[in-house]
Amino acid sequence: MNIKTDVIFDTSYELLKKLTDTAERRCLDNLRYFDDRLVLIEGGGYEKIWLETQPMSGEMYAKRNLVAGLNNQLLFMENQRSDGRLPGSIACVDGKIVPQFDKFQGFCFPAHAFNMYFLSGKDKAYLELLYTVLERFDAYLWNVRDSDGDGCLEAWCKYDTGEDHAERYGDAPDSWDKEYPPADRAMVPIASMDIMSFSYSCRDTLSRISQILGNESDKGKWEGLALEVKQKIREFLWDGKKGACYDRDKHHNQMPVLIHNNLRTMYWKSLYPDMAERFVREHLLNPDEFWTTMPLPSVAVNDPLFRNIPTNNWSGQCEALTYQRAIQALSNYGYDYLIPILGEKLFTAIGDECAFVQQFDPFTGKPSILDISTSYGPALVSVMEYVARMYGVSIEGEEIHWGTVGGYESSYEQIWGEHSFKIINHKTSVKGYIDGKTVFESGADLKVVTDLTGKVLKVIPYVPDAKFHDIKTYIN
Repeated sequence: MNIKTDVIFDTSYELLKKLTDTAERRCLDNLRYFDDRLVLIEGGGYEKIWLETQPMSGEMYAKRNLVAGLNNQLLFMENQRSDGRLPGSIACVDGKIVPQFDKFQGFCFPAHAFNMYFLSGKDKAYLELLYTVLERFDAYLWNVRDSDGDGCLEAWCKYDTGEDHAERYGDAPDSWDKEYPPADRAMVPIASMDIMSFSYSCRDTLSRISQILGNESDKGKWEGLALEVKQKIREFLWDGKKGACYDRDKHHNQMPVLIHNNLRTMYWKSLYPDMAERFVREHLLNPDEFWTTMPLPSVAVNDPLFRNIPTNNWSGQCEALTYQRAIQALSNYGYDYLIPILGEKLFTAIGDECAFVQQFDPFTGKPSILDISTSYGPALVSVMEYVARMYGVSIEGEEIHWGTVGGYESSYEQIWGEHSFKIINHKTSVKGYIDGKTVFESGADLKVVTDLTGKVLKVIPYVPDAKFHDIKTYIN
């Protein structure tokens, strides 16, 4: 693989210029060699690559370093255990790669690993390896993580879903390396919307890979199996009266805590559209629950189990990792207009001090635990990715997504191999270029989707009064 990537961004928005320049410098400090493999670690005191963050961060960072972005996928794939389990984290000890299997630690992997197939040159061997990895991991989940046979996959420890110190887990262990669940705890094994969504994401991605590989029967099989998972989530975890999903404890009782994990299920695409619509309308945008001064707390702020704890704790405060996941979650269900709003909230919270930390107070937006580290990877990469979505370029499969958020002069150029994708923003008008040739002109506050040649495929408003009629296309 010899594909050079780079991003060149300039803007009259002084705070954002400072944030992006700082994020790029600090990400360089988070590059490490694991054995002879360059990877992007999580950073901010976390010296490993974690399944809940680093495949996603690696794919987003591939805009600037494709080698690290690809290795952040391959190391998990190459270190899959013989029974199909993927490591929840990978450390480097004395220069050697050490996979760790004592938790799942989330699963921000399939969609990003799949997109890396396109970004890295469409290597068929890579795609076939990804197919095998996802097929084996999905089988592992159903062989092991439905211990009571009720058809719903389970979390067995707090780190399975990456919810460190979450109050809702009660006395559950932090980590768990056994292939059977804890027997003496109050809550676990928990029937989990997250773990079910792991399976959905595997199966949905397997269907997409099957289509590319020309295997229509496998495509149909995986679509059907994915639908079974989605339907089980609706039947077993969705509460139609409350308009949200709720996990169930080991006695099958609903755990009534209203958690942001519903947004995570949108990231994995495991909700039906009507379910996502209700969660967003009734809860996500509710200022008494998740749409606080700094939106997206981990637990609704009016829930009895909400805790505004400034140290690493998923019981309340807003997490930079949630902001990172939210981009895909909202885009999956057509809520693109919320992305610039959240991006601006994040820019303001990190602020002129460049406090790239793990958590933020939902009531004030104040960064937490500044004395620990201000180089937390999900915060760094989130800022750069929101910039790409709002003012720049993002490559998604066979499409280019261009952001035309107005208000500032800016120039964003994405170098990808021999090609250049550039967008120049003049506050209210924008031009997009591919290899120096104009491919479209538009007004501000739009998401313009083109194919790789620049042909406009669709236009999505970022604000209600964005002017579709202002767009001019140059590719037929």
